Amino acid sequence: MATEEENVGNTKRQLAKIFEVSLRATVPEETDVEPLVAACAGKFGDYQCNNAMGLWSKIRGKGSQFKGPPSVGQAIMKNLPPSEIIESSSVAGPGFVNVVISKNWLAKSIQKMLIDGIETWAPWLPIKRAVVDFSSPNIAKEMHVGHLRSTIIGDTLARMLEFSNVDVLRRNHVGDWGTQFGMLIEFLFERFPNWEEVTETAIGDLQTFYKASKQRFDSDPAFKERAQQAVVLLQGGEAKYRKAWAQICEISRNEFNRVYERLGVELEEKGESFYNPYIPNAIKELTDKGLVEESQGARVIFLDGINIPLIVVKSDGGFNYASTDLTAIWYRLNEEKAEWIIYVTDVGQQQHFDMVFRACKRAGWLPLDDNKHPKTTHVGFGLVLGEDGKRFRTRNTEVVRLVDLLDEAKSRSKAALLEREKAAEWSEEELEQIAEAVGYGAVKYADLKNNRLTNYTFNFDQMLNDKGNTAVYLLYAHARICSIIRKSGKNIEELKKTGTIVLEHEDERVLGLHLLQFAEVVEEACTNLLPNVLCEYLYNLSEIFTKKFYSNCQVVGSAEETSRLLLCEATGTVMRKCFHLLGIVPVYKI
Repeated sequence: MATEEENVGNTKRQLAKIFEVSLRATVPEETDVEPLVAACAGKFGDYQCNNAMGLWSKIRGKGSQFKGPPSVGQAIMKNLPPSEIIESSSVAGPGFVNVVISKNWLAKSIQKMLIDGIETWAPWLPIKRAVVDFSSPNIAKEMHVGHLRSTIIGDTLARMLEFSNVDVLRRNHVGDWGTQFGMLIEFLFERFPNWEEVTETAIGDLQTFYKASKQRFDSDPAFKERAQQAVVLLQGGEAKYRKAWAQICEISRNEFNRVYERLGVELEEKGESFYNPYIPNAIKELTDKGLVEESQGARVIFLDGINIPLIVVKSDGGFNYASTDLTAIWYRLNEEKAEWIIYVTDVGQQQHFDMVFRACKRAGWLPLDDNKHPKTTHVGFGLVLGEDGKRFRTRNTEVVRLVDLLDEAKSRSKAALLEREKAAEWSEEELEQIAEAVGYGAVKYADLKNNRLTNYTFNFDQMLNDKGNTAVYLLYAHARICSIIRKSGKNIEELKKTGTIVLEHEDERVLGLHLLQFAEVVEEACTNLLPNVLCEYLYNLSEIFTKKFYSNCQVVGSAEETSRLLLCEATGTVMRKCFHLLGIVPVYKI
């Protein structure tokens, strides 16, 4: 378990330590009991310890003095050591121990965060380094809406892990190797005799270039033969072909970077070609361990319970996705010392990764127990659907270009802002920045608020609605908080040093408790790799602030003004950190 300092913002972990002391005193002979503490929304308390029933089933019939789960719960409650965290405790039902958190302790904890910074509320995870493999488009193909989910979800997972003090290697495993490059290179030579001087402008739309080369490949046997020969020359390291390949990759990379820049996403590219030199050794290691067998001319790994083998060398001697993915895991474990490797792709690739991970376990590269590190996890996600319930496409059945989609989000957001009378107060630059923050934020949040495993319908009107669970509503709520602080005319930095938070009103206390649950929510979202858990927390925080605290507790001009301004600032601070973790740029006035 993490140290006291590391748990400073995590109420659940601090309570778990207190209950650990009680459990040792209650059942000293049971040494492997972990405290089961959960937040609860019941009328009996704020948190609950749920060990009594499980303990009773363990000690029943062992001559225990207890008469059932309720008596175990009573003993757990009586053995709680004194703590400034707990105001009162009670036992309900079959031994649930409910605790009410001290409002003084809540107030002090929030005040301390305002002075020391939100980083003191960061969770501490049991790993130091992780690889998050996300986005991963194919070179010479346009990034489309299918890449949107991988990019947005992967970036948020990376941000949450980074906030939790994990060293994250953000990897873009682009498809930059393979048979299609022979076709592209040969087409480049044919179309542009001085191909070495060709720029992005000359080639134009790479997607169109790719389609034209594919059409040529399918219809012209002589071209097809030259393209196949070009692959051999490229993979053999022929300088001319390597140079043409690098040129195509660079043009494609520039296109990808335009999308990443708009989304505020950082990635380090290590594509398929990077792992290529390491494949023979990785395959040799798997072969030496007796995992690789010959089958119909190919070299494969058979896995229990799966009726298709994992092909690691094709019958023509070439390598494939499995060869690269196995090698990438070997590299990430041995060279990059990753303790957790996370792959963010659509659910359709679940079986592929399951087979690759199983092969790594058989090879002894990964432990058999999924709860031990190093470990690998496939983070699957569902489809983006159109209004018709089918895969999201443009009218002419093409996949939607990501750049166009983001442009439309921004222009719709700008149009909505111009309809508001206040737009006249902003400079053109401010209007552009706010339109961008709201537009891109709306697209990201509409994706992230859903459980990633489900499909979701892409609908601009819903995304840009300023009511309900949308980024627009959340950004407006944050802007309102900033406006309250501005209107007070007080220097909030001075108030942090001189003022005191008091949680006398019930709605102040509800807000304070929710603020303090931030660290445990981020930890849960990281552990289960579910960004929607953080979205739900953020939405509830906005609702509590707007509908309870702000509606029932006057801030400016009240006797409690200082305390309530500090609560506004604490809410704004936590909201900004949530926005940051979700890759959304906050708006300070609206």
